[in-house]
Amino acid sequence: MTAPGTVHEVAVRAEAVLGEGPTWDPAAGRLLWLDILGSRLHGYEPSTGRRTVRTTHQHVGAAKPRAGGGLVLNLRDGVGLLDPDGGFRWLRHEPVPGRRANDAAVAPDGSLWAGTMRYDEAPGGGTLSRLTADGGCEVVLDDVAVSNGTGWSPDGTLMYYIDSPTRRIDVLDHAPDGRVSGRRPFVTIEDGAGFPDGLTVDADGCVWVALWDGGAVRRYTPAGELDLVVRLPVPRVTACAFGGADLTDLYITTARVGLASPHPLAGSLLVIPGAGKGLPQPAFEG
Repeated sequence: MTAPGTVHEVAVRAEAVLGEGPTWDPAAGRLLWLDILGSRLHGYEPSTGRRTVRTTHQHVGAAKPRAGGGLVLNLRDGVGLLDPDGGFRWLRHEPVPGRRANDAAVAPDGSLWAGTMRYDEAPGGGTLSRLTADGGCEVVLDDVAVSNGTGWSPDGTLMYYIDSPTRRIDVLDHAPDGRVSGRRPFVTIEDGAGFPDGLTVDADGCVWVALWDGGAVRRYTPAGELDLVVRLPVPRVTACAFGGADLTDLYITTARVGLASPHPLAGSLLVIPGAGKGLPQPAFEG
């Protein structure tokens, strides 16, 4: 099920310890991505090749554009707002010893769904929370090990979610008011194929998932059928997202953490031009 034309290129050659969180920023025409354990926020402009790197003062799990400019950051000790002028303030400051931020996503209503996990990945040590522009926070899931990929169907009625050690992509019913219910398995990754990490949903409602220790990105149809496998040379594939002006290029982050002899591309940002058609992602309303 490996399709022709799914050949990766190197967008940014790097040695990120834990590359993660690719996000297209349409206003800036750039791809945001992170090195969580390196505490670095990267920017890459495909049209010019320009690259930027900003050091964050804490481990950073996600960075998403804000509707009014700037970014919202999912940080070790909570969620913060980075203003266009570089100023920073906490939206919600809630440090928990031994816990850090991980993946996050913006829902159709502009709320931020932010995940956490313990550094030791202990079961039940992480959460998934919904944050609103006024700083309101609701813990949606409180029995998580490694909170990871989160995304919504094109019509917003379904939410996909990954707690990596379960080896599952789950699906939940998502209401207009942000409430979710009916959590159930959507796909289970078989033993030996790696662990599901980050995900993105395309314009056809297909779910693309990065496989940690699986060296691949897979695409599943809305019915949960595997219909595409993109093999990659690095084992620790962490996340994927569509970017570029027409949202047809699939950007893929990778990691080198824990590898005794990393592949030369481990920690780089990869891209598959023309892989599909992504969905425009909403900005955080805060």
